[in-house]
Amino acid sequence: MKKYRFDTHAVRKGLALFAFLLLSAVLLAATPPKKDVTLLNVSYDPTRELYAEYNKVFAEYYKKKTGITVKINQSHAGSGGQARSVIEGNEADVVTLALAFDIDAIVDARKIIAPDWLTRFPHNSSPYTSTIVFLVRKGNPKNIKDWDDLVKAGVNVITPDPKTSGGARWNYLAAWAYGRKKYGGEDKARDFVKKLYANVSVLDPGARGSTNTFVQRGLGDVLLAWENEAYLILKDLGRGNFDIVTPSLSILAEPSVTYVDGIVNKRGTKDVAIDYLQYLYTAEAQRLIGKHYYRPSNPAILAEFKDLFPNLELVTIDKDFGGWRAAQKLHFGDNGVFDQIITELKKK
Repeated sequence: MKKYRFDTHAVRKGLALFAFLLLSAVLLAATPPKKDVTLLNVSYDPTRELYAEYNKVFAEYYKKKTGITVKINQSHAGSGGQARSVIEGNEADVVTLALAFDIDAIVDARKIIAPDWLTRFPHNSSPYTSTIVFLVRKGNPKNIKDWDDLVKAGVNVITPDPKTSGGARWNYLAAWAYGRKKYGGEDKARDFVKKLYANVSVLDPGARGSTNTFVQRGLGDVLLAWENEAYLILKDLGRGNFDIVTPSLSILAEPSVTYVDGIVNKRGTKDVAIDYLQYLYTAEAQRLIGKHYYRPSNPAILAEFKDLFPNLELVTIDKDFGGWRAAQKLHFGDNGVFDQIITELKKK
């Protein structure tokens, strides 16, 4: 009868392998699956179309990179009103607002964004810029060519309310810069802006509201608009209805983006929020930005759109107005210059 030898070493190896596989299975079962992530981006009026497409592009990128499904919810209204909504408790993971001051207002009021937020991303956390142009009715029946034409008798101007709209504050300061350069000095600039607002018939709370007033309701001879908003109107409603007039001087509008520290830390969304904003600076996103008529911050990508964006003299908030905190306090704070102008106009 043949005898078989019992190999204890092989048995030990087999038992060790079995134990390893069993432990691996237990650990794998104990590891929770990757959870889907939801972000809230609180933005301003004219970015609706841009972020509707960008969110899809980013979600595809992030899914491929991490295996995680990310859903981005959007909120849009006047930039100042959006900042107040966050101050009052709207739990935004990221804010993409019309100007830096609106984010500073959140910093000051709730301390839920780090004070150095402006340095987090390139170009002072502005992945795109824009400027202010005029949208007129086809054929430009009032022959509007520059800011001077907006103060003429019989010209009806549509612009949002600077107290609630970031775009409106850019409009106001662009007009102020023109008046200061053309007529010399702050007092002359104030007189010019007062004449302009004497011709304003409707002050909507946000830029998209002013667009609807001009386009849908048919009010006004000229709309002071973000450049990207003006191009979107031509695209959506046809070039047979409106024309864009680019003034001789305007302002470099620098919308700002950041994540909201207090919210992303609480919700555990900081990493995806950072990725969401950083991806705006990639070549793919920069071209998407140009496609939606914002000026890309990447000079090389911006050059690809040179036929779309005309060169013009652009003043800046820092150089020409001492930064947003100074401009806000002087012009748009309670009883600031804008309030004074409106009060004077109402007395007439």
